[in-house]
Amino acid sequence: MDYPETYELIFQAGGAEDDVVVVHLTARSGAGGYPVYEDETGIVRAEISDRGEVRMQASGGHQVLGAPLLVRPLTPRTPAHGTD
Repeated sequence: MDYPETYELIFQAGGAEDDVVVVHLTARSGAGGYPVYEDETGIVRAEISDRGEVRMQASGGHQVLGAPLLVRPLTPRTPAHGTD
């Protein structure tokens, strides 16, 4: 399976604009077997399926995980981990 290198996670914010977080493909897989993506800080982590389903993952204690309103791939798909 091929997965995009980068996604935008769009969260509803209380202000005029939504919050957008860019996450990048990591070498890890989540509980569902899909790749885990994280932002540059490593704080925002998400397992994203091949159908665009998102499972947010805690990166530390006391996090309140919100689900994004929209998930949008930003880069072309690349070969899955360990395949050419």
